[in-house]
Amino acid sequence: MPDALVSFRRLAALLAVTLGLAGAAQGEDKLTTFTLDNGLEVVVLEDHRAPVVVQMVWYRTGAADEPPGASGIAHYFEHLMFKGTDTMAPGEFSKVVAANGGSDNAFTSQDQTAYYQRVAANRLGLMMQMEADRMRNLKLDGTDILTERQVVLEERNQRTESDPQALFREQMSAAQFLNSPYGIPVIGWKHEIEALTLDNAMKFYRTYYAPNNAILIVAGDVDPAEVKALAETHYGPLEPTEDLPARMRPQEPPQRAERRMVLEDPRVAQPYVIRSYLAPERDPGDQETAAALELLAAVLGGSAQTSELARRLQFDTQEALWVTAFYNGTSYDDTTFGLAIAPAPGQTLEQAEAALDREIAAFLDRGVDPEQLERIKMQLRASRIYAQDSVQARARVYGDALTSGLTLEDVKAWPDILQAVTGEDIIAAGRMVFDRDKAVTGWLRAPSDDTDKEIVQ
Repeated sequence: MPDALVSFRRLAALLAVTLGLAGAAQGEDKLTTFTLDNGLEVVVLEDHRAPVVVQMVWYRTGAADEPPGASGIAHYFEHLMFKGTDTMAPGEFSKVVAANGGSDNAFTSQDQTAYYQRVAANRLGLMMQMEADRMRNLKLDGTDILTERQVVLEERNQRTESDPQALFREQMSAAQFLNSPYGIPVIGWKHEIEALTLDNAMKFYRTYYAPNNAILIVAGDVDPAEVKALAETHYGPLEPTEDLPARMRPQEPPQRAERRMVLEDPRVAQPYVIRSYLAPERDPGDQETAAALELLAAVLGGSAQTSELARRLQFDTQEALWVTAFYNGTSYDDTTFGLAIAPAPGQTLEQAEAALDREIAAFLDRGVDPEQLERIKMQLRASRIYAQDSVQARARVYGDALTSGLTLEDVKAWPDILQAVTGEDIIAAGRMVFDRDKAVTGWLRAPSDDTDKEIVQ
């Protein structure tokens, strides 16, 4: 019996035992939900294995919700939230968390902004007190604005302007989304960041940083009744935003032709090709197509050793140094499905792109290997079990989904929907998404005089 098959069967047997022993952990999370009178939604995820709690406050606002001409304001305000209130000095928030043995941070994406702390369970009340304070009582002045704006500009210089791959991804998104705000980078365009004002910041804050635009997730060694009492004490008195704007965003017009681009930068050491296609996201009550696309990405490029594209282009024909496929369906609006390939030495970008197209066409004709699909599904089941070790990771799953328009029922159903996907579903999803008229193809390379330039008009 081949070694790989032996290993696979051993993994299957081990996982079967693990599933039996960890059925509760692998199954439903112990959740309690309620909503305060001011509109704050609260999700409590109990896990009593350690006396630790994670508090996360998720706002239903991200880079894609910014007013026109003020790109970067959502991320910028993430920085400003660590300034002071009437009761806390600038920077004091994180110092208090650290002094209580905890850690804290925040992040901004297209669809949400989130703030979180991880502390001993008996410090939850203090964390709520501080987080509620800055939800509505932040104090800013012109000095704060100028200082933190310069920090954001420096962050953009370090993470984007100095990285040709980041610039390439930014340009790819801008080409993919002509009308949707997803074409605007989360950190913002440099010239618009430079123009952000105190008035911009305070209007954004007063509108979106409100209990009726937020979700509080508390995960760990907590009692739901105690969490509710604390939430009512600290968050309950906060005033909601009246007439909170509906989350209506510009949508993409029909894309009728492939878009192509070349970005040349002398700092590029390894050229590669990326193609992204417009693709549907996970919708409330309708996640089957997204599940098929997620498994399509795993089958095509989820593993550097065993995926379809890796085996055929890296090991069989040796036309590629690496190849991958990617998709993330947790998005408020339509998202993308992507493919990327780096040519092996002696191969041009044109040849690499042609090889990628050849193998995609062959895969759609050949279909999905049943053993590979079962192996991937088993890995998904295993990863779900392993994810139970981190209450923060589990809390993030819920926050990400809920601020992207999904429901708790959708989160609960998602693992079973993934397991129900068939090979035929995956091929159907591939035929649907691989439409060159809905694609952007980009080449990243160092400047040269090779003939690759001639084919991109």
